[in-house]
Amino acid sequence: MVENPTLDEIDIRILRELTLDGRISAAELSQRVGLSATPVIRRLRRLEQSGTIVGYTALINEAALGFAMSVFVSVKLDRQVDQALARFESAILTFPEVVDCWLMTGNRDYLLRLTVTGLKEFEELMIERLVKIDGVASIESSIPIRRVKSGISRNP
Repeated sequence: MVENPTLDEIDIRILRELTLDGRISAAELSQRVGLSATPVIRRLRRLEQSGTIVGYTALINEAALGFAMSVFVSVKLDRQVDQALARFESAILTFPEVVDCWLMTGNRDYLLRLTVTGLKEFEELMIERLVKIDGVASIESSIPIRRVKSGISRNP
């Protein structure tokens, strides 16, 4: 764990508890970390204001919504200059199928995780939209067999 001088052991316990249950009440959280509710609430506000906690969200089962297939797509641009990067990133922001998009080092410029209903939707997305983004030179896709580990962020 990277040492952060502004976080003490109670802050770390608060963060760990929140990663297990983001909907935990302040009363329950205070019991689990051994501090009364008022100081826990103050600590939560400080962690939010400092940017350590960036938000709260529900984890959604994509398959339950009909998006049974994830696909990892590596994208190489014809040029890695500011305008090309900005153009690609602007286009990707309009694709609801793109769940994650990372600018990468190495032989590919971007790594995307897509969620789709199946191969037909993936094919349509690739042929009709993704390859047509200005500046895309090549695309390589990989279909995962099963998820071994899942997480939103690393626990402190």
